[in-house]
This record gives sequence, structure tokens and C-alpha cells, in this order.
Amino acid sequence: MSLEAPLFEIMYTFSSALLYPVIIVLFLLVFLSLVLIGEFLSEYSKRNRDMQKLETGCREIRKAVNDSDFPEASKALLEIKQNHMVSSFSREAAPYLEQEHFPAIEKLAAEYELRMSKQLEKTRIVATVSPMLGLMGTLIPLGPALIGLSQGDIEQLANNLMIAFATTVVGLFAGSIGYVLTQVRRRWYREDMSDIDYILDTLEERSRCPAGDGKGNAQVLSRSAEEEIYAKKQTLPANRAPGGPGRPEPLDGSC
Repeated sequence: MSLEAPLFEIMYTFSSALLYPVIIVLFLLVFLSLVLIGEFLSEYSKRNRDMQKLETGCREIRKAVNDSDFPEASKALLEIKQNHMVSSFSREAAPYLEQEHFPAIEKLAAEYELRMSKQLEKTRIVATVSPMLGLMGTLIPLGPALIGLSQGDIEQLANNLMIAFATTVVGLFAGSIGYVLTQVRRRWYREDMSDIDYILDTLEERSRCPAGDGKGNAQVLSRSAEEEIYAKKQTLPANRAPGGPGRPEPLDGSC
């Protein structure tokens, strides 16, 4: 007895049983895409990006941090009013800045980046899974439709083709909504992370540059180091001087 017939029968039964779960999940994805549209419009209404205000706030933070006035810097950080993510980050980072806990601020920035990725996951899943389920909903009814065609049952053929076309349209509808929301939100969150990174760079300037005129101090330190090295060279014995262009090698074999 051939194993092909039972195997094909099992595959056909399994694929046919997936039709109703696929349709149910498609309806849930359509409902989720409509909810995501509402969240998107709400988030859009709250976005208020003003680079001039951000630059003014960061300038005040920079001045207070360079003066080691961290309570004033924390107050200036609280007054930054930008998009929701940036303003929320400023509120949560202000207590850490007042305590001079800079690693916690960097950790908080990383957490906000993960939070943005989590927000993008929902729309990305809708954009990816919906067309897949739409394709499944298209292919599954084709089997019964072909059987109805072979038996001359036009009603069965029409019903299955109607289900196939409907699931395709529903899947593409939900997927297109998820794709558009993903692209727009990705641009929004890139802007927010750019603003957060700019705030972090402002806070880290003090740790990168010495107090006062950083370049002048670096030049003084470099000049002092060169003078110390020159003085040490002058104290070396003549027969220990290193060889070089125009200078003979030591005669006693020392290096």
C-alpha cells in the first residue's frame, strides 16, 4: 500500500483545519491595526520638537555643569520641553544629575532606546504577519474550490474563492497600516534618540575636557612633560647616550 495517499490526506486535513484560526487571527490583527492608528494619532498630537529650545536648555545645562552647580543643572534639565520621549527622559534623568550619578543617566538612555524598539515591534509584527496570514487564507480554500470545480459544484467553488480573496484583502489592509506606522515611527524615534544623545554629550563634556581652558591646560601639561624628559636626557652619561643620525654608537658595547 502506498504511503502517499494517507500522507497527502493528513496534509490536506491539517491545512484545512488552519483556515478558521487564520481568519480569527486576521480579524485580531485588523482590530490591533485600528488601535495602533489611534495610538499613532495621539502620539502625533503630542509631538513638539523645537531645536532652538533644546539648544538653549543644553547651553544652560553645560554652564551649570562646568560650574559644578548640579542642582541648577538638574533644574535646567527638567525645563527641557520636547517630544514625549525626550521630556520623559529629562524628568527621569534630573534626579540622577543632581546626585552626579552619570552612569545611571547613560543606563536610562539605553532603557529608552529599548522602549522605542518595543513600540516599533508591534507595528512591525502587524506589517509582517498580516500578509503572511492573508496568503495562507488565500491558498487554503483553493483546495476545496478545485474539488468543487472537478465535481461541477459551482456554489462550493464560488464560496471558497470568496473566502480566498477576502482574506487576501484583509491581510494586505492590516499589513499596509503596520508598514506605514512603522516607517513614520522609526523616523520619530531616530529624532528622539538624536536629542537624547545630544543631552548626554552635553553632560559628558565636563568629563572629557579639563576645568577651565582645556586646550591651554593640555599644552601646559605637555610642555612640562617635555621639559622633564629633556632634563633626564641631560643627566645621562655620555657613553649611555642613544645612537642616532650624526651620533656614534657607544664604544664599550653598552646599549
